[in-house]
Amino acid sequence: MFSYLRGLISSDIGIDLGTANTLVYVKGKGVVLDEPSVVAIADDGGKRRVLAIGEEAKLMVGRTPGNITAIRPMKDGVIADFDVAEEMIKYFIRKVHNRKSFVSPQIVICIPRGATAVERRAIQESAESAGARRVFLIEEPMAAAIGAGLPVTEPTGSMIVDIGGGTTEVAVLSLGGIVYGNSVRVGGDKMDESIVNYIRKTHNLLIGDTTAERIKKEVGAATNPAKGEDRSISIKGRDLVRGVPKEIKITESQIVESLSEPVAAVVEAVKFALENTPPELSADIVDKGIVMTGGGSLLTRLDELLRLKTGLPVSVADDALLCVAIGTGKTLEELNILKKVLLRAY
Repeated sequence: MFSYLRGLISSDIGIDLGTANTLVYVKGKGVVLDEPSVVAIADDGGKRRVLAIGEEAKLMVGRTPGNITAIRPMKDGVIADFDVAEEMIKYFIRKVHNRKSFVSPQIVICIPRGATAVERRAIQESAESAGARRVFLIEEPMAAAIGAGLPVTEPTGSMIVDIGGGTTEVAVLSLGGIVYGNSVRVGGDKMDESIVNYIRKTHNLLIGDTTAERIKKEVGAATNPAKGEDRSISIKGRDLVRGVPKEIKITESQIVESLSEPVAAVVEAVKFALENTPPELSADIVDKGIVMTGGGSLLTRLDELLRLKTGLPVSVADDALLCVAIGTGKTLEELNILKKVLLRAY
């Protein structure tokens, strides 16, 4: 009777535990949650207390008093603060189940391609401590490819480039496995960091990560715009010379210059993967091209730059931001068919 009741109230979930955002897929419902991977912590006399998680916590970034810190427990795609990550996972599990504590879901959770055995174990244990009855791990590029609709279980080569907040995952897949893959710790966060450093260096203006992210989304690009089409944006920050608030205008061309280093790192990772791909699978990629997913793939003209540098067809997947979460969910929905794509944690 107890197991029957548990089955009724328990909904299995897939989690894309990202550096920037956490997305949750509920079996039978699709992606139901997409919130920043941010936790606000208060220091009460040496004891840490969670104040807010997700959207509410992100609003506090850069605006907190001395005893409150808004932190991101994920760094470069892996857990940097295990206790806080556990609290965050618990919160999101309860939120998607309408805050019922009597829930013990089965979870598929994605990890970066380069995660070590220790990091895999930590992620699995955090999910188990958060209330999961069973935890499966799936590598991020595999989840992204499944979410993008690529035929990962067939004897044909597929290439995926997933640009997340902390890492860029490049992989060639065939027969339910990753034939070749590499992970570089360059993603949306490094792009934001490059924008902050560029504006500080060229304009003596200090801006926050939130402003840098807005700049990237509104006027960010991988290559220079056509003549006469240079977009611009007004931004505010602190003048480092006078120490007072100041507003300036930044152009798209300037942001292209600021992003040159992280963009070049993504291009090099793709070229390196192509150089290490077996010839038979290379022939498949020539026919089918490269598919891009993740928030970073939405950077204006990045697909065009990759097309130019590789000579291959390059496309951005539909719902690029959701592909990894959708992939974890599809794996959950078709566990018997896709079980071979999952990993052992340790």
